[in-house]
Amino acid sequence: MSLLDQIKPISKEMIPVRLLLKAPIQWTQLTGEIGLDNFITDKSLHRPQLALAGFVGLFTYHRVQVFGNTEIYYLQSLSHEDRIKSFKTLAEFDIPCIIVTNDHAIDNEIIEIAKQHNIAMFQTPFGTTKTIALLSDFLEDQFAEQAVVHGSFVDIYGVGVLLHGRSGIGKSEIALDLIERGHRLVADDVIMLTKKRENVLMGTGTSLVKHFMEIRGLGIINVEKMFGIRAIRFQKRLEIVVELEEWNKDGNYTRTGLDEDPFSILQVPVSRVILPIFPGKNVTVIAEVIALNYLLKTYGYHAANVFSETLEQEIQKKTDELSSLHDDRLISYFQSDIE
Repeated sequence: MSLLDQIKPISKEMIPVRLLLKAPIQWTQLTGEIGLDNFITDKSLHRPQLALAGFVGLFTYHRVQVFGNTEIYYLQSLSHEDRIKSFKTLAEFDIPCIIVTNDHAIDNEIIEIAKQHNIAMFQTPFGTTKTIALLSDFLEDQFAEQAVVHGSFVDIYGVGVLLHGRSGIGKSEIALDLIERGHRLVADDVIMLTKKRENVLMGTGTSLVKHFMEIRGLGIINVEKMFGIRAIRFQKRLEIVVELEEWNKDGNYTRTGLDEDPFSILQVPVSRVILPIFPGKNVTVIAEVIALNYLLKTYGYHAANVFSETLEQEIQKKTDELSSLHDDRLISYFQSDIE
């Protein structure tokens, strides 16, 4: 089964409010455990300024509500009675939670109203802009498209390489050899891919498998315990897919690397190399070269293009000279073997 045939995009339709406690934000739970089992169904945030003023015609109450300086200063400008009335207008809706930024103080009566309506309230010392940026990124990640693929995911020279192929072809053995050579395992067997923004795929393992590997004939090994913390990563951007397949003499394999095979996962373009293997072929070294070649391309050097341009120039030169094409020696005069 090809990699693309495996991919079935999945995404969450909702997440519990208590998951926000794992966001990289300092929280104080103003309502305790109340409202933590509410569900968030939208990754966007909302500033309920007009709703506090009484206009609820366009109130997107199902989103996380953020109380920044504008909302708090408006409430403080009202009398105590009007302030309670204004908040009660919001509380009548099925709001999942409210975030109060800048450590703004909230009346106890308002907190009690939130508790009565099962609305979770959090307070953070972070400013509104910072809170929205961090929370938006967190929710974007939680609601992002995901896919589960099988293979071995390794960080090779800082490049995220996914080794993919049929069961038993040797993916884990190649990954183990790469780890022995100083590279880092992200995940083996089951890899969770998540689409970040429009052009980034992040990969990680599962909470069950973690950094365990199955080596056929040996069994299960723990890479972190065996090779140390230097040998693992918890997440990495996916940049190259290496498709391993048995050598087929009739197969059409690239010889120059001039033609790019369009390939995408979750609508994100990813480089792909189809690598034929056979007994005795050093796939580990080739995987390292694939990663290094990708880095060269990233920094603007494409070896196949350079060679092609040099060849075309030489052909044109020989054509102009009306002489036969031959390959000149790299060294024009051998002095002696003194290197």
